[in-house]
Amino acid sequence: MFDLEEELKKLPASPGVYLMHNNRDEIIYVGKAISLKNRVRQYFQSSRNKTAKIEQMVSHIAWFEYILTDSELEALVLECNLIKEHRPRYNTMLKDDKTYPYIKATVGEEFPRLLFSRDMKKDGKSRYFGPYTSAGAVKDTLDLIHKLYRIRTCNRNLPRDTGKERPCLNYHIKQCDAPCQGYISREDYLKSFGQALDFLNGRYAPLIKSLEEKMNQASEDMEFERAIEYRELLNSVKQVAQKQKITSSGREDRDIIAMARDEQDAVVQVFFIREGKLIGRDHFHLQAATAENDGEILDSFIKQFYAGTPFIPRELWLQVPVMDEEVISRWLTERRGQKVKIVVPKKGEKERLVELAARNAVLVLSQDKERIKKEELRTIGAMNQVGGLIGLDGVRRIEAFDISNTSGVESVGSMVVYEDGRPKRSDYRKFKIRTVKGPDDYASMREVLTRRFSHGLREVREHRESGEDLSAGSFTRFPDLIMMDGGRGQVNIALEVLNSLGLSIPVCGMVKDDFHRTRGLYYNNVEVPIDRHSEGFRLITRIQDEAHRFAIEYHRSLRGKGQVKSVLDDIPGIGPARRKALMREFKDIEAIRAAEVEDLAKVPQMNERAARQVYEFFRKPAAGSEAPDSDPTTSEIARNT
Repeated sequence: MFDLEEELKKLPASPGVYLMHNNRDEIIYVGKAISLKNRVRQYFQSSRNKTAKIEQMVSHIAWFEYILTDSELEALVLECNLIKEHRPRYNTMLKDDKTYPYIKATVGEEFPRLLFSRDMKKDGKSRYFGPYTSAGAVKDTLDLIHKLYRIRTCNRNLPRDTGKERPCLNYHIKQCDAPCQGYISREDYLKSFGQALDFLNGRYAPLIKSLEEKMNQASEDMEFERAIEYRELLNSVKQVAQKQKITSSGREDRDIIAMARDEQDAVVQVFFIREGKLIGRDHFHLQAATAENDGEILDSFIKQFYAGTPFIPRELWLQVPVMDEEVISRWLTERRGQKVKIVVPKKGEKERLVELAARNAVLVLSQDKERIKKEELRTIGAMNQVGGLIGLDGVRRIEAFDISNTSGVESVGSMVVYEDGRPKRSDYRKFKIRTVKGPDDYASMREVLTRRFSHGLREVREHRESGEDLSAGSFTRFPDLIMMDGGRGQVNIALEVLNSLGLSIPVCGMVKDDFHRTRGLYYNNVEVPIDRHSEGFRLITRIQDEAHRFAIEYHRSLRGKGQVKSVLDDIPGIGPARRKALMREFKDIEAIRAAEVEDLAKVPQMNERAARQVYEFFRKPAAGSEAPDSDPTTSEIARNT
């Protein structure tokens, strides 16, 4: 039994990370502290003024644990990792898990390339440009560069592989100068590559001037098609230059971060400044219900965002100060390998840029508010409606089960999971029925439920004994509500299984009408009607359809595998390769049956021993065994092999 008062007395005055658990052993909050003793105690002191949302979190804490670290910086890194892994309910959480693309310049190669990349490796052999806010923007930029500078895209090792193969299509469409053939010297190639790097660094003026001169010259020479090509390239370059306006006199890499919030959510807007140019912007939604102030939200955002992005800028300009500014700066400096400054501008150009980011955040929040409301009504709101229909509060996780078979053959069961109104496909499970023969859906469902919850109980016990995190198990999370694809019979089967295992989980059936359409829920021996136009009804229909689809697909896959079974599979020593070789040689089973040992042994993949096995198999006495020529799949095997 966890004694809260005693455990609070044992807390050390050391840096570390604390994890709050609810009565289901779920991690609901992760935090870090310079002194665990002081920080954790604050949550349980009645004299402290806490917000209503913090009070709500504390009311759900059943027990806590902590991990000691050597420093506050180590605690910050561990906190970031644990939040990302467990996604606790009461932490301020990024709703987006984005990764950004970069352009990678392989400067360490003899004939360097420009590549699309989502990773940054500090190997000293590459240089990176970005991040870009979309993969499309990277590809468009690379396409333009290849047209302008004819940089190679192949994976050939040059100059070792020079002249070994013909030039690729890019050479023929004039997007590569074919260094693989020696058609351009290394000095000239590196000159073009350097100009491409200048372009990526935002030095457009020399290129624009050059293209204008070439366009005018081609026009004077009456080479109008070439002049049009130069004009289109010129327009493309001007378009890129227009998007990347200079935002400051300095040429530093920096991110400008500001936010807007309402009662439940927050939007953080980030402007990406590289080499003094605005190369893109993006916004991020956060769950911020428990955050006490804007600084706490930005604090959480910075930790989560920069723990997952490979590029760390030299400066962060923030809208408001963050609580852990010093330790965050040290952490980012360590990740970048150079000093990272955190600045809260108070006046001038810097403040105007931060204010611009804040206005964009307000705009996104107001535009998305209606969309978010609709989505929440469709998901969390629908879950609450379903719970309200049968008098249950706090329904977050639903598991639904279905059985599929064809006249009792290849019976399978499906388990689909919905959390907060959305399918959680990583928790879906499928079951091949082992103990039931024939079309007995009740017995099949009993087996599926017994296996699911017996396995879950066993995993919970094993994880507790070993001290492992319960979330690591595949069956350890139990539902708040079980939904059966059927009425009274299926519900009673589920209740019998749960009672036998000592579990108390609400069970309801999804009842259908004569036209196979959902009409209500069967719960506590009563059929509960549903408003067919409600979001709760639509959610129930989605769950029912998903359980059915998942079972049907698994059943079809097993049935499909069964249909390609051949009589040859029953012969010892004849596997898929030999079966195919025999069918290719003899075309059908009758010809294989009539063949002599010598003929069978001549087939590729066969030897004399395997040939004799086939020969003797077809000449065994037929009594007490199925006649080979009665195999119904012979013609199909011939077609499939």
